[in-house]
Amino acid sequence: MILPFADMLIGALRTPVERLARPPVYWPAIPQWHNFIRAFTDLPMLAWLTNSVIVTGAITVVQLVTSALAGFALAKYRFRGQNLILRIVLVAQIFPFFLFIIPMFFILRYWPFAGGNDWLGQGGTGLLDSYLALILPFAVSWYGVFLMRQFMLTVPDELLDAARIDGASEFGLFWRIALPLVRPGMVTLGLLVWIYHWNEVIWTMTVTRAAPELQTVTVGIQLLRSEFFDERNQSLQQAALAVSVIPVIVLFLCLQRFYVRGLSMGSLKG
Repeated sequence: MILPFADMLIGALRTPVERLARPPVYWPAIPQWHNFIRAFTDLPMLAWLTNSVIVTGAITVVQLVTSALAGFALAKYRFRGQNLILRIVLVAQIFPFFLFIIPMFFILRYWPFAGGNDWLGQGGTGLLDSYLALILPFAVSWYGVFLMRQFMLTVPDELLDAARIDGASEFGLFWRIALPLVRPGMVTLGLLVWIYHWNEVIWTMTVTRAAPELQTVTVGIQLLRSEFFDERNQSLQQAALAVSVIPVIVLFLCLQRFYVRGLSMGSLKG
């Protein structure tokens, strides 16, 4: 598992001659650390990273909110159609997001009163040239709803009933009692969402074709592959990839203890 990351890092430090050497030269004689500086001077790396942080952070926060609220409702309330909704949540996870790319694109393209559109969604670009086009399609996660529902089941009903007797509101039960108890689950879901959407390419590439200023780091590197066919730029590509991995590694190291706790809790309770 470590070998590909080590090869990426060492490859960023090789010279073009060392990359073409036969037999292969694995460890560079003089590490080319300036390739990491070139990643910021020759490429719009800072803009890509900024877009990635904005988009991924917003999606993570929104999914945590929607998943926690929906999970709490499905776990702690009894209402007509509850089992049907739960089954829909489970079945919806079967379908990949790729099936919805085309209809989602047209929904955002013809969004009324946005991007120059009139009330019929005509005349402009809708929400396509904005961060909302990258965030809204992922506002709700079926997997996130199911995962948080499983964590919410571990919250004792007796504790909620005691709080109701003390006069707590329903939102107070969610905010002051349930959320603190399922914090490891929230961190686990947040970390999974962050990693997935930090590396997401297909939808972001589709939307940012007409708005390159919104490109994220993974899409930016992907679209520049044609320029990396030149052997002199292969090390620059690997340096850019190494830089793009750093935020994910740092986030995981900071939240590792919560993540391990979340996986070890009884989150599979039926």
